[in-house]
Amino acid sequence: MSKRIIIAIDGHASTGKSTLARTLAQKLNYVYIDSGAMYRAVTLYAVKNNFDAEQIIDHLDEISISFDVSGQIFLNKENVSDEIRGMHISERVSEFAAIAPIRQKMIQIQQGYGKDKGVVMDGRDIGTAVFPQAELKLFMSASPEIRAQRRFEELKSSQNVSYEEVLQNILERDDKDSSRKTNPLRQAKDAIVIDNSNRSKENLLQYALELVEKTLN
Repeated sequence: MSKRIIIAIDGHASTGKSTLARTLAQKLNYVYIDSGAMYRAVTLYAVKNNFDAEQIIDHLDEISISFDVSGQIFLNKENVSDEIRGMHISERVSEFAAIAPIRQKMIQIQQGYGKDKGVVMDGRDIGTAVFPQAELKLFMSASPEIRAQRRFEELKSSQNVSYEEVLQNILERDDKDSSRKTNPLRQAKDAIVIDNSNRSKENLLQYALELVEKTLN
């Protein structure tokens, strides 16, 4: 494909947007950026250094975030792709993601990835704040119970966590992400809504590829 576009995928936690974004980028030979991982990396830095929401603002210049070609995320040159997925980070990430200076820094980095197009980025505010001009915007949804079950299946082998704890975390993050003052999670007016409660990964990818083809044509 000679023409390249920006694809923005937004939605609540554990709706499958990262999996779709990653596989879609692979199929299209696009760059994939997990914006949520960036906020998790900032949160990890804050937690490790015992910084609260006010203190972290004075230390943003100490934070360097980058991705390799496979989508692994590095915090100050250290691969933290697995570490940022822990429940102790999930419980704090909405707190730090709501801080305006953090969002401003992350958005600036994210927009840099889109300068040459050919990027798939997922998150909470990609279609509304990061790339409001994106040619294709998707908004992923699924029931909280289904999202919690998916997340629990991912975590149960490596972390001592119950389904009820995961569901509570999902609900709390939904509320915080949707109610924060700076760039809250909301559906862009021109986004295509996809209910991913019962779709298979293969079906979802095929549907997304069809939407890309329509957009390119």
